[in-house]
Amino acid sequence: MEIIIKPDPKPSRQSNKTIRKKWVKKSTIYAALSIFAIINVYPILWMVINSFKSEKEFAVNQFGFPKDFVIDNYISAWNTANLGILFKNSIFICIVATLITVFIGALASYFLSRFTFKMNKGIYSFFIFGMLIPIHSTLVPMFILLRDLGLLNSPITLLFPYIAFHLPLTIFILTSFMKQFPKDIEESAVMDGAGIFRIFWSIILPMSRPAVATVVILNFIYNWNEFSFALVLINDPALQTLPLGLASFAGQFTVNYGAQMAGLTMSLLPILIFYLLLEKEIVKGMTAGAVKG
Repeated sequence: MEIIIKPDPKPSRQSNKTIRKKWVKKSTIYAALSIFAIINVYPILWMVINSFKSEKEFAVNQFGFPKDFVIDNYISAWNTANLGILFKNSIFICIVATLITVFIGALASYFLSRFTFKMNKGIYSFFIFGMLIPIHSTLVPMFILLRDLGLLNSPITLLFPYIAFHLPLTIFILTSFMKQFPKDIEESAVMDGAGIFRIFWSIILPMSRPAVATVVILNFIYNWNEFSFALVLINDPALQTLPLGLASFAGQFTVNYGAQMAGLTMSLLPILIFYLLLEKEIVKGMTAGAVKG
């Protein structure tokens, strides 16, 4: 007598149901992310498209593509708003402030995360407390302090608030990242005769590249877009940064919208280029904790 065993159809139904749920979930996530991306990208595309339109075409059709690409808008914006000086000032302030902030933050994070001493938690809490202070509430005290020190309207005026107010976030990110490293790395380096600063510079800092890239971008974007301190602390047009100069340009030449859009587009390019150069390191930093066993 032959016995025939029929397969149970339930597992296949369950597997198909599971696959269908995963597909719906994944499709929903991709659709939500696509909508979010379109919402964020559209204003930038609208600005770039309108930067190539003439004044007449901009007034007639603000949402269509330009019939004739007007390159003169960029030339007009560059010459009228003195964008060359504004770019030079912003690039100098952003690079110097970012380098100093990241270096001091990385050095402080190294000692706070890798060494145990009496005031460790107190010093760390002191830095983190700086993240809770509203920046705009310090505009007047900062102005009075820099005025008494004779540092107003100087090429280095903005370095002080930029470094001070972005150190807490830098230390918070780097300290959290450096705490994940095993102690065996430093013990092996000490046995090989490496000192504290040698370990920091040759081992800890290279291993922290994803986190360093993240704080570099955060610092650079904050310094590049900062407006309040530049408005209060800088009065000399020759020392103005790009956001402050573009605000004056927009208020003085409100008729030529094409030139305004061209100026805003040019101010956006360095941020995009800077982000694309460090994009891989940021992705590594985001996925470092996920793949850690």
